[in-house]
Amino acid sequence: MIPATNPEADYRALVRRGYDACARAYHEARKTQAPTELRGLLDRLDHAADVLDLGCGAGVPIAWTLAKRHRITGVDVSPEMVRLARRNVPAGHFVCADVTSIDFDPSSFDAVVAICSIFHLPREQQSALFQSIHRWLKPGGYLLCTLSHHHEAGYTEDGFFGVTMYWSNYSLEEYLETLAGVGFQVLETSSTARGYDDTTLGDTEDHPLVLARKR
Repeated sequence: MIPATNPEADYRALVRRGYDACARAYHEARKTQAPTELRGLLDRLDHAADVLDLGCGAGVPIAWTLAKRHRITGVDVSPEMVRLARRNVPAGHFVCADVTSIDFDPSSFDAVVAICSIFHLPREQQSALFQSIHRWLKPGGYLLCTLSHHHEAGYTEDGFFGVTMYWSNYSLEEYLETLAGVGFQVLETSSTARGYDDTTLGDTEDHPLVLARKR
């Protein structure tokens, strides 16, 4: 773990380059079945809901599962990941963009999912993203996202599917306060694994999984 303290470094660009370089290896390591925790969201959505997947990666398993019953829009910063997602989930609409700069009309979506993506952003920018998500959601819309247990300033690590990757996060308690302040009601807080098959990274870590609703 190396502190990400270089003021001249573009860590978002590092994430984009990293996922471009490891896209195929990452995709092949992902489990093909969506986590059971996704059911808590699916059970609440009417058929053919509009769902936004932020940090959609190659589209499997989250966007692929959602697209069976819903209209899915996926956003990812990695062009290679978006190329794979378009191939894997032909029914979806996928956009290559930075989630901090893309914008949608207010009340565009019934739900937003962000699985293993928010903590790749500098944490100082994450509150603004939650505000954007709140604006994009219809009244009563849902947010399902993985967050972090611990307060950690930005850092990089080598060896993430052969590339250097960046993370930055607040503690779960801080995230819950932020969500409440933005205007979300937290419905459930559980835990989910990273979602890999047997790989050299293993799958021993877990992340808080939060299901919230726009008040």
